[in-house]
Amino acid sequence: MADTSDTRTPAQIEADIKRRREVLAETLDEIGVRVHPKTIVGDAKAKVVANVDHTVGRAYVQVNRMVSDVRSRFVDDEGAPRLERVVPVALVVVGVVGLLALGARRRRD
Repeated sequence: MADTSDTRTPAQIEADIKRRREVLAETLDEIGVRVHPKTIVGDAKAKVVANVDHTVGRAYVQVNRMVSDVRSRFVDDEGAPRLERVVPVALVVVGVVGLLALGARRRRD
């Protein structure tokens, strides 16, 4: 059998009850804040922002990697342009711009 004798005085029991009520009131207040619609919306927004920041960070790294790769194709280790690669690309760009200019000119006529 369990020992059910309590050696606390009524004042101690009342103090324990009071302390327990304060703890429960604090817990209920915290629960009320957590389930409040503004808190839920704020938490959801924070998660979205964190995910967007993470996605943007990954995209930045990827773009930076691609730019570095392209730069390494057109510039040597010393920073000088690789003319054997720059000149053909420049000629293609000039050709495309010329064709676009001719096309725009023909539409006006």
